[in-house]
Amino acid sequence: MANSVAQQSVLFPDLFSRPLTVAFDEPDTTSDGGTILLKALDRSLGLTEQLASCVHDSRQPGKVRHDFQALLQQRIYGLACGYEDANDAARLMRDPLLNLLVGHERPSESGLASQPTLSRFENSLTRIDLFRMGKALASLTFERHRQRLRSRKVRRVTIDIDATEDPTHGAQQLTMFNGFYDGWCYLPLVGFVTFNDEAEQYLFAALLRPGTATKAGVLPLLRRAVAEIRCAFPGAVIRVRMDAGFAGPEVFDFLESERLEYLVAMAGNSVLEGLSKPVMQKARRAFAAEEKTVQVFGETRYAAKSWGTKVRRVIIKAEVVAHEGRTPLDNRRYVVTNLRLSPKRLYSEYVQRGDSENRIKELKEGVQIDRTSCSSFLANQFRVLLSAATYVFFQELRLRAARTEHARAQVPWLRLRLLKIAGKVVSSVRRRVLRLCAHHPWAEAWLAIARSCGAQPA
Repeated sequence: MANSVAQQSVLFPDLFSRPLTVAFDEPDTTSDGGTILLKALDRSLGLTEQLASCVHDSRQPGKVRHDFQALLQQRIYGLACGYEDANDAARLMRDPLLNLLVGHERPSESGLASQPTLSRFENSLTRIDLFRMGKALASLTFERHRQRLRSRKVRRVTIDIDATEDPTHGAQQLTMFNGFYDGWCYLPLVGFVTFNDEAEQYLFAALLRPGTATKAGVLPLLRRAVAEIRCAFPGAVIRVRMDAGFAGPEVFDFLESERLEYLVAMAGNSVLEGLSKPVMQKARRAFAAEEKTVQVFGETRYAAKSWGTKVRRVIIKAEVVAHEGRTPLDNRRYVVTNLRLSPKRLYSEYVQRGDSENRIKELKEGVQIDRTSCSSFLANQFRVLLSAATYVFFQELRLRAARTEHARAQVPWLRLRLLKIAGKVVSSVRRRVLRLCAHHPWAEAWLAIARSCGAQPA
């Protein structure tokens, strides 16, 4: 033992007036003390319990050391703390708090699941398991906000659907070359929902797709979401916003048959350029008079050949962009809609969907939704769902922090300030005490969130 401690100790003989020895020898300590909040949120939401119930466990009960809920908790709580790789299991095997969170009363005897166990788990799930888990995640999101908004009337629910590039660098199944992104990739589909005029877009779906997918998966995703929203929020108007990659006759026909409001961008073509010419000329005249970037809005009626006889309203944004020392640049944008508001107001409403790019950035940089390095496509879809579930916890943290400075904090800041707190687990026959850093700068906010999760004064 003495040799082990000595190997983990270093001496700084002349940094201060007295020599300083640093030793990694304090037992029963953790660097993720704030993670107890995730356990409290999980108990409130029932997230990992519902996800685990979707998976059929075909293992022999007598040989099982880690049930599926414990494995899910280990991966999701680990992702929340910044441990995105299953290889991190070896480093965290004896962490006292993480063991406690997944239900291991005596970590010295059991410990967390190993990397091989987690990898077998990731590769064992079937297509049906993953479908059920995705559906459970969406249902939980809608039910959570139905309960939250019970005292307020939900007049409108806005669905934002977006896709993002997930570059691949190996022999993953169904990785494809995408000419738009000029690389081999997956093209995940993510869905967010907003209630009334709230700022937050809440994640309800994350679907991994091959790199050449365009509209694949959009209609099934919308059908399920619309059905659940109408059940949870009867009487609410449903509005759908999507970019040009999803524009197509089958999508518009579905939106109209379901009596949904929609704002869907559309790529330009020679016909639309001709129809938008008067608006563009007006923008150029305004630019000539003001010599700065200007926007002019208009509208037209348009029928694509693939639409048959259907004529739809198209909002036009004609913009002349000023660049110092360069020729002004024309910028046309088109949005197909069935709403009757003014073109400028409608385009402003459509642009708000762009905030989903910030959510996608959080998913990538905060919970590593693009860590899809497994060979199996289904295993990678499972990893996407793990990241999505982790993000649901962070969005719930933001909700519970509504009256603190963390109400709009991004995932990295939430992790740093609320989860990565040094702590010591002290156990006795009667109780356990988690002793956190006395000088933690955000202790007051942490305690406020803990009280909102059911914690009581000690």
